Amino acid sequence: MSPQGFLQFALLLLALALTAPALGRYIARVNDQDKTGRGAPGDRVFAPIERAIYRIGGIDSSNEQRWNVYALSLLAFSLISFLAVYGVQRLQGHLPLNPTKVASVGPWGAFNVAVSFVTNTNWQWYSGEGAMAHITQLLVLAVQNFVSCAAGLAIAVAIIRGITRRNGRTLGNFWVDVVRNTTRVLLPLSFVVAIALSATGVVQNLHGYTKAATVDATVQVNSRSVVEQQIPGGPVASQEAIKQLGSNGGGFYNANSAHPFENPNPLSNFLELYLIVLLPIALCFTYGAMVGQRKQGTVLLIVMMAIWIATTFFTSFAETGGNRRLTALGVDQSVSALQAGGNAEGKELRFSTASCAQWAAATTGTSNGSVDCMHDSFTPLGGSVPMLHMLLGEVSPGGVGVGLMGALTNALLAVFIAGLMVGRTPEYLGKKIQAAEMKLVVLYILAVPLALLGFAAAAVLLKSPVRSLQPGPHGLSEVLYNYGSAANNNGSAFASMNAATRWYEVTQGVAMLIGRFFLIIPALAIGGSLVRKRRVPVTVGTFPTDNGLFAGMLAGVIVIIAGLTFFPAMALGPILEHFVK
Repeated sequence: MSPQGFLQFALLLLALALTAPALGRYIARVNDQDKTGRGAPGDRVFAPIERAIYRIGGIDSSNEQRWNVYALSLLAFSLISFLAVYGVQRLQGHLPLNPTKVASVGPWGAFNVAVSFVTNTNWQWYSGEGAMAHITQLLVLAVQNFVSCAAGLAIAVAIIRGITRRNGRTLGNFWVDVVRNTTRVLLPLSFVVAIALSATGVVQNLHGYTKAATVDATVQVNSRSVVEQQIPGGPVASQEAIKQLGSNGGGFYNANSAHPFENPNPLSNFLELYLIVLLPIALCFTYGAMVGQRKQGTVLLIVMMAIWIATTFFTSFAETGGNRRLTALGVDQSVSALQAGGNAEGKELRFSTASCAQWAAATTGTSNGSVDCMHDSFTPLGGSVPMLHMLLGEVSPGGVGVGLMGALTNALLAVFIAGLMVGRTPEYLGKKIQAAEMKLVVLYILAVPLALLGFAAAAVLLKSPVRSLQPGPHGLSEVLYNYGSAANNNGSAFASMNAATRWYEVTQGVAMLIGRFFLIIPALAIGGSLVRKRRVPVTVGTFPTDNGLFAGMLAGVIVIIAGLTFFPAMALGPILEHFVK
């Protein structure tokens, strides 16, 4: 990694250290519904707005819900959101605020996009500037960026309540949690960030295409000289803010954050990279504050950071090391004052190879999915690391809310294994972890592998989907990466694969649904099971979960489960490609 790359990463860690703890504690205060009557921050400003929303929506904010009602509320909210996103896409050709005159989206493409944005995946088979009208971007896609993220936050705090409450029955109120996290966390932060991004040069307008004369009139397309260029505009900065902050990742433009209108310079690049990991890391401090034991949140943070930093450096060294086939031909790929060095294929030269690797590790570890370079152009080893980072379950540091959810689920498994080792009933924060919780943990762990490996196997065996793939191990890498992205609600892609086909639109949509709801519902059920239990006193036989030993065990559980599940497939994909190319 270049000195500039080390400096950028050090500044990123410093910025997170200065801001994430305070933000995490603020989120804990916002979601503190322990019925003590203590007010939440910003009540004077936000409480009247929230009461109006409750009145319009018919929400009884004092009525808390059991886990199954909480889950049904999430499903109902998601269904309504799906219908809204689907309907606006199908009608956008006839709606106002469509200055580029784009047509309505087809039924299967609209299904895929609606599922994608409702599940916080934001996978895109389409070119944003060419397929989506401004009305669609503003009315449904940007709105989903807020509420799907707020739903993830709500799930995380509901599970925390299940761990902390004693002899209870309820986990909070889903509607209240979504409203509070939107009004008090996501909207204020996004407003400030959008202004900052606009100041760095990110586009923010309601224009269609701006026509400009080309400097070079000798360029020809289809034997005709190109003398005019159409420059697309749109409300980009406002969507870019919540796209990065909320682990969304869907780009306004086809090139995503590699496009200069979304990410014009190194300053905007650093700010967007910081936003990708800010909330997931802050939630570790939220957890520590809500359970009343900061060390518990610190253990989760250490595991998340260790995996994230390891993948960042491995990807950086793999990409800055360059392409060995070019080295054999005498090509100089070294880092110097005159060139960024390394594997420059698919990289945005404004940001350097090291910066691209840092972004790749952050975006695949957080279910964000945005890119500032093309992952499909990575070296085989360099591309295998973002893929593996997703396959770990995106718990390092994970998506907003769902990353913490995954870390806690793995923590319960680690505690159970530790209990088996010493012959005691395992406990986590004073709650006994028994067969009921372990059955739900197993369902949680199996959902994504079944969707990912099942659809990937079908895609390489059936004649129609296999036509979209490149031959050889790289083709398998493409299908593994893209189904891994869908099932883990990430949204990034090995983009050379043609995903705009009926097969991929449908199967990836189903994989996104499995990756969202077949994880959230068991996790809520775990919270509902734990909330009913009494706390047992700590004894000398209690396995501590707030020290380095447990952190190492948790990291081991995460890595071993992913290794046992996905290593055979990766051995035939990126690992084999590394040795044959």
